[in-house]
Amino acid sequence: MSNVVTTDQMRTIEQRAIAAGTVRAGTLMERAGQAAVDVIRSWMNVVDGNRRKAVVLCGPGRNGGDGFVVARLLAQAGWTVDVHFAGDADRLPVEARANHDRWQDIGTIAPDDQMPDANADLVIDALFGIGLSRPLEGMARVWAATIGQSKETVVALDMPSGLCGDSGRVLGDVAVTAGLTVSFHAGKVGHYLAQAPQHCGRVVTVDIGLKTPSDMTLTQLVTPPSGLGKALGKHKYDHGHALILAGGVGQGGAARMAARAALRIGAGAVTVGCPPSALIENAAQLNAIMLRSIKDGSALSKALGDQRFSAVCLGPGLGLTDRQAGLVTAALDWAGDLPDRRGLVLDADALTILSRSATLFEKLGPNCVLTPHDGEFARLFPDIADQLNSTATRGPAFSRLDAARLAAMRAGCTILLKGPDTVIATHTGQAAIHAGIYERATPWLATAGAGDVLSGMITGLLARGMRVEAAAAQAAWVHVMAAQHYGPGLIAEDLPDLIPAILRQLEPGSDGAAQ
Repeated sequence: MSNVVTTDQMRTIEQRAIAAGTVRAGTLMERAGQAAVDVIRSWMNVVDGNRRKAVVLCGPGRNGGDGFVVARLLAQAGWTVDVHFAGDADRLPVEARANHDRWQDIGTIAPDDQMPDANADLVIDALFGIGLSRPLEGMARVWAATIGQSKETVVALDMPSGLCGDSGRVLGDVAVTAGLTVSFHAGKVGHYLAQAPQHCGRVVTVDIGLKTPSDMTLTQLVTPPSGLGKALGKHKYDHGHALILAGGVGQGGAARMAARAALRIGAGAVTVGCPPSALIENAAQLNAIMLRSIKDGSALSKALGDQRFSAVCLGPGLGLTDRQAGLVTAALDWAGDLPDRRGLVLDADALTILSRSATLFEKLGPNCVLTPHDGEFARLFPDIADQLNSTATRGPAFSRLDAARLAAMRAGCTILLKGPDTVIATHTGQAAIHAGIYERATPWLATAGAGDVLSGMITGLLARGMRVEAAAAQAAWVHVMAAQHYGPGLIAEDLPDLIPAILRQLEPGSDGAAQ
């Protein structure tokens, strides 16, 4: 996994480097400006000397100082550059003021009442970057609203102004909409959450000569998994036995898809447990997957006496009757006594049952993973959801990362909060973001049953002995890649049979590397 930083961590990284004497603040600003110009040249496919028009919007802090550097470098490369400044030069940080003055040696600053040229080839947003803690105001707000109409020409430095660098949420009601965001040193947490993809365009991270201290606890981005192949010389139960609980007659489709996903991702054996009345229906649909009659919670407890079961999933298509509540109770009792490397996945109807019972909620433990979408999350954690859904007026705003962490610590288990910006958080406060956004966006995953397949994939990896947080993260990654492999027109039933192609890409020496 790779790491992203919060705005406070980024400031700390810079301050430690400056305090240690390894770099000067002015040098960092010069490097940031030069790196941004290099990326812009590549993005726009232009060479020095081409007569182009750029507008640079500079703010009252260090981000504005970066903007003055970009303006100077573009002008020296032959661009026509208009600079607009929303601030007081006498209150700029020392290094930003120095670059403000260097710009004035070669160019001018537009009058306060002059609007940016809407026909410019390029607009640089250097208003606030990650430094904003309140909604945009005054001319900065007007400019942000204006340049957002043509994002293909807009480049944001570090973070589109108006966007919270820690949550990806718009502070207030206006933020710059960019086609490209150049992030300095490391990606920011806010680039991968909430509204960020709609405002950042494409994110490119550039090196400016800083190092992240090893004592920092960072948020991880989920990257391609490894070690999903099966070892030689093992029998099927060495790769685990997953049990997927199904609903009654006519309700088994979700569980069957989850079971196929668990088998495809490598569980050695998978059994679907269903009421006696649904046995014939499921038998007509299943071949490689085994079938077992499980009438109620008592029958489930008896079945789980078989030590070969290493992971259980219930919720997809389960239903909300007394039988299902008994199944959830039995499964939680089983999970409470589990050793490491076994686990329980609760999804869909099981989450609704859980939200209705404080007694069941208290049974959750470290071997459990909950996989709610936003609506299910709100039923389980209404106060946290209210905080997340309230208007963001101050930064750092409460984020999906904060929400998942808080929920996981309260529940004492792992939470996978589903969405394009899926967050996986553990009861210990560790968290990772799985970003199905930007070049990995898969809008066709918004289809009935896709979440059931994801739950089955997590269960299959748990059955194989993977820890709950790793199983959740790696299943989320394979889930998105399978959807990308298929493309538009995807339905949930397609997903399990796409898994082998993704696993094949992950094998050493495969023909195509997974992205």
